[in-house]
Amino acid sequence: MDKIFIKDLVARGIIGINDWERENPQEILINITLYCDTRLAGEQDAIEHSVNYRTIAKKALAHAETAARLTVEALAEDLARMCLNEPNVQTVIVRVEKPGAVRFARSVGVEIERSRS
Repeated sequence: MDKIFIKDLVARGIIGINDWERENPQEILINITLYCDTRLAGEQDAIEHSVNYRTIAKKALAHAETAARLTVEALAEDLARMCLNEPNVQTVIVRVEKPGAVRFARSVGVEIERSRS
């Protein structure tokens, strides 16, 4: 299976369980790997046989900035479901991180893998 990836998409949104996290948007780092068959798209040079990563990135950014989820796990599930709604996506890996959330760590987060089946 081929991969299309979106690396280090930065959103600013409400995420977290603490009161102070619910007041001000914070940085959310998103990485998405989409598994699909891109052979026909490559052979015919036609995006309709692939996945438009720009469309996925815009949807992911909009959702992350408005969802106001309590957990990175919930946001990752939302994004995975959104990606699997794209007709050519068979499997997706979504990684959601909160940079600077834990002292002395660059970031913390979750990575999930979901498939159609």
